[in-house]
Amino acid sequence: MGNARTYLLAWLSIRSRGGRVILRIEDLDSPRVKPWATSQAMEDLRWLGLDWDEGPDVTGLHAPYLQTQRLPLYRAALEQLIAAERVYPCTCSRTDIASAASAPHASQEGPVYPGTCAHRRARHAQELAASQPQGHGQPHAIAASPHGGVPFAWRLRVRRTTRSFEDRLRGVEVADMARELGDFVVAKADGTPAYQLAVVVDDHAMGITEVLRGDDLVPSTFRQLELYEFFGWQPPAFVHVPLVVGPDGRRLAKRHGDTRLATLRAQGVQPQRLVGLLAWSCGLLDRPQPVLPSELLTTFDLGRLHRQPWVFQPEHQAWLVDRHAPTPAR
Repeated sequence: MGNARTYLLAWLSIRSRGGRVILRIEDLDSPRVKPWATSQAMEDLRWLGLDWDEGPDVTGLHAPYLQTQRLPLYRAALEQLIAAERVYPCTCSRTDIASAASAPHASQEGPVYPGTCAHRRARHAQELAASQPQGHGQPHAIAASPHGGVPFAWRLRVRRTTRSFEDRLRGVEVADMARELGDFVVAKADGTPAYQLAVVVDDHAMGITEVLRGDDLVPSTFRQLELYEFFGWQPPAFVHVPLVVGPDGRRLAKRHGDTRLATLRAQGVQPQRLVGLLAWSCGLLDRPQPVLPSELLTTFDLGRLHRQPWVFQPEHQAWLVDRHAPTPAR
């Protein structure tokens, strides 16, 4: 439900201005990514009436569209960071970082990295790996990482500065990079590239000019801007939209019931009905009503979007499944 809502808004934002949409599959989080997930996602989006100009099934200039097929690009970018000493090998676990935190951390971001390994230089990675057995790398590895000993990730040194960017929905966002965010991982201990590095490399290579995503990723944007600055690349415009949450205020998830599009389809939900509910939840319609995505293009305006999360309630689910159910209120 939440992913469909965000994709709908991204699609409307670009299509309403005659732009092009690229569908990229971020499948580096193995083994959590299921082989059938890509085809399921594309089937769900097409069921809603949404499309794309390039993607796994519509090849174009920016192929391939699965991140597991783009590893050489991430490796080359990491090598540049290593050569410039902007990264260092970090052997800290999440538990180490949490126990070293100097203040409580209530947000999902967790504690700011305390700099435990920041004294290291990039060359120390060879010393850490020297005595480790070779030939046991992960299938998606892009960086040498020890196996059978103490693993290390590559962590980027952030600039000790205040960074800002203009969000097309939220306005100016500001963060003290060192105090609020801290050094962050760009390649994991198992050798796979981290989200921050992979998406920056891909967005640049694919010529992405606008990224619309959930507002839980605002901290990620600041981190990605660090990378854009290092590589000398022009960052895209960013739009961060509110999330869909359950009645408990937490991000919509399995604990709130099965809201997968495939499940809704199996229950006989009409795609136009779901699109209408999602559009209404954002502020694009005055009331929930069946509608095609294309019918929203002429009146789409980011300025109309609600700034608060949408709470998905049982009455919303009932309205989707039963066309005779009373019209819900936001």
